[in-house]
Amino acid sequence: MNMYQDPYMTFSDMTSEEMGFLQQATNALSEKQKQYFYMVYSGKRRSPQEILIFTLLGFICIAGVQRFITGQTVMGIFFLITGGFCGIGTIVDLVNHRNIATEYNQKMAYESFQITKMAVQE
Repeated sequence: MNMYQDPYMTFSDMTSEEMGFLQQATNALSEKQKQYFYMVYSGKRRSPQEILIFTLLGFICIAGVQRFITGQTVMGIFFLITGGFCGIGTIVDLVNHRNIATEYNQKMAYESFQITKMAVQE
């Protein structure tokens, strides 16, 4: 993929750190595999804004939704039971919502890479 056809540019909220990670991860893939990877990854990816919105829901109704959608079920249950650790954990997640999204997206990129390698053989 050349720079003008880079599909990752369609994510308006992608950080340079995430872009670099994805380009490094997909460097060894063929064009067909890169397209498949993009399709799989775009379905799994969470934006920092989504994480922020779900974290704000913790103040209004259900604490820990941001942890459930990022696959951290045990932490989500702890947040749910303790009311977001009495609100302190929810405040910490508000501050760190970008880091939560980046960590989750890196895991999903690795998972998407593994799916791509198994699904699209060259």
